[in-house]
Amino acid sequence: MATTKKITMTQEGYDALVKELAWREGEERERIKNDIVTARGFGDLSENAEYDAARNAQAENEARILQLKSDIENAEIFDASRAVQGVVGMGSTVTVYDEELGEEVAWRIVGSNEADIVAGKISDQSPVGAALIGHRKGDTVTGVVEATGYNFSYRIVNVERK
Repeated sequence: MATTKKITMTQEGYDALVKELAWREGEERERIKNDIVTARGFGDLSENAEYDAARNAQAENEARILQLKSDIENAEIFDASRAVQGVVGMGSTVTVYDEELGEEVAWRIVGSNEADIVAGKISDQSPVGAALIGHRKGDTVTGVVEATGYNFSYRIVNVERK
């Protein structure tokens, strides 16, 4: 039997997965079922684009449900009470000064399945997130994003936990 790797995440990320699963198994599944019934009423299923679209939506929803169940089952929630105050770690928000751009940027360090750069959340396993972990206010962190060759240099301005 293959062992599945645990997925470290914040409590907030875990709660979001549980909420999405409930929505997909309830409201969304019911909506798609109704769409299929409605589309069947349009006639010949072999040339019915609405029916095909509804069946595709059903397959995508069921696949996402399976993924969510797996992620929830393999979740390892980061224990924020073990975190050291003032040290960058999972769940902390870190403000850095980008030496190259000459501006400040703030990110929250989260698990890889929670990462959303637009929302200011970076993975603890990303090159930047991994480099920041364990550092404190005043430290300068440098590294390279191998995929792009981007060299970064950030001075940590603030570290906080909410």
